[in-house]
Amino acid sequence: MAYTSINSPVGALTVFAEDDAIVALEWGRVDNAETSDLLGEAARQLDAYFDGRLNTFDLPLKPHGTAFQKSVWQLMEEIPIGHTRTYSDLAADLKSGARAVGTACGRNPVPLIIPCHRIVGAAGSLGGYSGAGGIVTKRLLLDLEQSHSLAA
Repeated sequence: MAYTSINSPVGALTVFAEDDAIVALEWGRVDNAETSDLLGEAARQLDAYFDGRLNTFDLPLKPHGTAFQKSVWQLMEEIPIGHTRTYSDLAADLKSGARAVGTACGRNPVPLIIPCHRIVGAAGSLGGYSGAGGIVTKRLLLDLEQSHSLAA
């Protein structure tokens, strides 16, 4: 599996690729990167996202998960930058329960690129976040996106 690490405003991130698709993004740095053109492009897009120059990632993704998890992740990809949806909204779209959606969000192997941070609780609570820093990181990402979407 090829991977590369980058620095970001939310800490070091490592992106992993298999068979010409991104399969995971994790917090932390991995030494001795085995990079590829795809991972170079992922690093460029992540840098552009954090700089406010990218609103939508355009990378081939192939996250590992169940059919239900993939359906949740697909809905998350449709949420525009600067916007949020609730766990209940996605659950209604999928004719499922909000807890099942929350579990799928927590198991998203490609956070940021598949924007699980854009899913919030019904009363505007942040819910949880699987990335390093938890809710603090989620709030930082939402604030960053809000400021970038207002500037556009």
